[in-house]
Amino acid sequence: MSRICHIEIDDTGLPAPTAEIEQERKVAIFDLLEDNCFALPAKDGMATPEGPFRLGLAIREKRLVFDIGAEAGDKVAEFHLSLGPFRQVVKDYFQICESYFEAVKRLPPAQIEAIDMARRGIHNEGARVLQERLEGKADLDIDTARRLFTLICVLHFGG
Repeated sequence: MSRICHIEIDDTGLPAPTAEIEQERKVAIFDLLEDNCFALPAKDGMATPEGPFRLGLAIREKRLVFDIGAEAGDKVAEFHLSLGPFRQVVKDYFQICESYFEAVKRLPPAQIEAIDMARRGIHNEGARVLQERLEGKADLDIDTARRLFTLICVLHFGG
């Protein structure tokens, strides 16, 4: 399977990210570029586009936009996904993250671990939704979907 070699987040028109959100973005991009599996399927009898790929993520007109280019920069594909299917899981993810960050400050390890398990479960659900929404458009493994879901959250809640 091919991979993503470069990622660009277009947050034009979104509120400036908080320090925590900016840190999440940096970590997700680093982790994604270190290890990912991302491929585009063949379409309409055309050959399968070869990677590695440059990925641009943006929200435009209330839609999540994936802008995919070849390593050299030539545009390979673009697809738009409705944000609707992501709204609840993104909201749930941010709420559980807030609970987790508060718990780390004042709760015993066993309670922190329980909240962290719930956080990971919601993160996995977001990754599963992303894989479903990209079906037929892009093939990606669960770890890549998890990292991309983090970036979607960062974009969705820009500040």
